[in-house]
Amino acid sequence: MQELTLATMIAVFEEMFGRWLLWGLVAAAVVITVLYLMVLIRDRRVSWRKFMAAQLSLPVGAVVAVLFLQQMTHSHLRDLGGPVDWLVLIGVAVLGAVGLAILVYTAQSLLWRPAREEVRGRAARAVRSAPVVREDS
Repeated sequence: MQELTLATMIAVFEEMFGRWLLWGLVAAAVVITVLYLMVLIRDRRVSWRKFMAAQLSLPVGAVVAVLFLQQMTHSHLRDLGGPVDWLVLIGVAVLGAVGLAILVYTAQSLLWRPAREEVRGRAARAVRSAPVVREDS
């Protein structure tokens, strides 16, 4: 491999994962990204409750991504050699973690509409801000 080009990288990934799996993963990433952007545009804000819940999936996403890559490449952690191997492994873990967190946030936002949260939030604020009436008797 004389030059590192996009076509070379696509060929390597197609060889590793197979044509259908690679392009299926790319399509899934594009669909999830578009849905995530649609949710952000629809809600006009980030729900920090959903964001915190999505962060709980970070370790799961990292482990699943590393195990998936090891399964596809028929390798193990004992096969890691130099620093580049470790950097690639860390990169795969980070991408898997972030990808699953985005998926979880998007799924939560699609399943539970923000109107329900706003109604609950308004009701709670109304109860807290209601004037207290004292009766002296």
